[in-house]
Amino acid sequence: MPTCLALPATILVLTLGLAAPAFSATDYGDEQFRLEHGHDGKDVFWAPTPDAMVTLMLQTAKVTPADVVYDLGAGEGRIPIAAAREFGARAVGIEYTPEVAELARRNVQRAGLDGRVRIVTGDIFVEDFSEATVVTMFLTPIVNRKLRPLLLKMKPGTRVVSHSFHMGDWKPDAQFSTKTAEGFFWIVPAPVEGEWSLRLPGAPEAARLRLKQAYQQVSGTLALGERTLPVEGRLEGATLHLDYLRPDGATATIVATVDGDRLAGRQTHPQAAGPVAGERRRGAGDGRD
Repeated sequence: MPTCLALPATILVLTLGLAAPAFSATDYGDEQFRLEHGHDGKDVFWAPTPDAMVTLMLQTAKVTPADVVYDLGAGEGRIPIAAAREFGARAVGIEYTPEVAELARRNVQRAGLDGRVRIVTGDIFVEDFSEATVVTMFLTPIVNRKLRPLLLKMKPGTRVVSHSFHMGDWKPDAQFSTKTAEGFFWIVPAPVEGEWSLRLPGAPEAARLRLKQAYQQVSGTLALGERTLPVEGRLEGATLHLDYLRPDGATATIVATVDGDRLAGRQTHPQAAGPVAGERRRGAGDGRD
């Protein structure tokens, strides 16, 4: 079972053949404990993530040695071990079942990764994984949706990868597959819902930007003087992309980095290009569940 990233706005479909295996496809236990397919856990039963899917999950998240990867429901430890051994990351696996967690620790030792991989015996809804830059999982749709509020409170830009199961109405930023399995990828979006005071290039006074947010999708209005213009956009972590049609008929695009209640970036437009700065108005709220 069992973290600046640019992705296209459309769903990305990737395919990959067999990768170098982290474990034998049939050897899930050792001389102390034999791990069987279907072994009971909390809310889930154990099933192995295929080696090709392990590799593709970590590739899709663009894991690097700078990342901290948390695997929720770590099983025998293959994802944390692969994250450390193949991608150089620091990794932590959280596994509820004690005997399975002990097996994972022995696998970490056998891989010579004691200094890079840690296995925690615990409940994924209790243990703190807020330091993660990448979160991986192979759970169930119900558990994924239960985890969703916790994931959305993580630092914007945190990458989340799930083998087989989605997040309900939180649509993935990318979808990918091997010959035998599929996966889903999200980037935790910054909370931007609310009312913002926005300084735009060439504008004599601040504009009023009102945003509604549905995960990484945003929409709203921009009040420029006496005109109120519709805006549409999306988030890639803390990077906000907004488009609106100016009174001259040309589309202006704002790309800005969100930092709490402030944003800063640039607007591109034939006659109104330049820096943009904004501040969320006190009491406007951030719209985060």
